[in-house]
Amino acid sequence: MLLLPVAVAIPGLLATFIHLRVPGHRFYRSVSFFPAVLSPVIVGAIFNLLLAFDGPLNAVLGSVGVSPVDWLGDPDLAMFMVVGVHLWTTSGMALVVFLAGFATLDPALLDADRVDGASLRQVVWHGSVPSSRAIQFVFVTTMIGMLTSMFGLLFVMTSGGPEWSTYLPEYYIWIQQGQMNRPALASAASTILFMIMIVVGLLQIKLLERTGRED
Repeated sequence: MLLLPVAVAIPGLLATFIHLRVPGHRFYRSVSFFPAVLSPVIVGAIFNLLLAFDGPLNAVLGSVGVSPVDWLGDPDLAMFMVVGVHLWTTSGMALVVFLAGFATLDPALLDADRVDGASLRQVVWHGSVPSSRAIQFVFVTTMIGMLTSMFGLLFVMTSGGPEWSTYLPEYYIWIQQGQMNRPALASAASTILFMIMIVVGLLQIKLLERTGRED
């Protein structure tokens, strides 16, 4: 959950560049949603090959004199790798929501900023902020996705390991239901996870609404 701001900021920044029509924006807009249509199992299998100890990524690092890294076998790195892949596969939907939020902005304001000679950073910071509703929606749905939509990647890439470092709640629920044959425990864990999502989602909405009123 510590990576949630990053998971929201990256598609938000890409959507901003597309909205401002920076060079290459048509290419980014065309390929941004592509990962979202791929199955998590397929994505996990692809990145299993890329991140393997003897895989292409380590081969490239070795060619420049960097020692191989056990991306999926190191407990300190495995979770970051899985979450990073998850963000890559789900950022397309968040980007679409942000672009919808940008569509509600008055284009005359952007033109006025450019006429006044505002820099790209000033335009992004002051003139190109999507609606608060879009930001709220992306925050809440991204949080829910991190809690409930990573099973496919976990199952294919790490199987909860190494050393339980990627043993997330939904994987625990599957273990209890499928392998341990404890449906009651799995149901209880599912209910707790559902309540956590409701509480965290409501807290996020309240916090974002308060921030919007202060701005």
